[in-house]
Amino acid sequence: MQVLQVQLEIRPDPAEVGRARRWARSRLTGSGIEADEPLAETLILLVSELVTNAVVHTGCPAVLRLCLPGGAGAATVRLEVADTSARPPIPRHAEGDETNGRGLELVDGLADRWGWSPEGAGKRIWCEVDRCATGASARTVYPGYEGFAYEAV
Repeated sequence: MQVLQVQLEIRPDPAEVGRARRWARSRLTGSGIEADEPLAETLILLVSELVTNAVVHTGCPAVLRLCLPGGAGAATVRLEVADTSARPPIPRHAEGDETNGRGLELVDGLADRWGWSPEGAGKRIWCEVDRCATGASARTVYPGYEGFAYEAV
């Protein structure tokens, strides 16, 4: 199976979240994942959450990477956000009217797998969504996943 890998450099500015969503949406459409597919909306929400975490909680530049399957059928879409902060992600549980603390809970609920690993002086947070996933029973978390090789396109 052919895989397309693309990346976008993100400045440490909250306005970059919208730019990352627009960029990701255009790359998804270009890979055959139509904007009206539920998968596209899920992936855009995941991009939004992980990029927001990077720019808000680290104040560092980041890189958004998408690994998109070529062709139709069952396949996995992977997204990663790498930043230069060594501070690990800390999942929180927001209570009541709190406006922060739900991002990684959303990632955990929407992605089929997610995790993070050290990368250079910083870290890489990743998640995967299976195109033909049938629900939460297929979801597994693999913290520290190291088995993915990528290169800039």
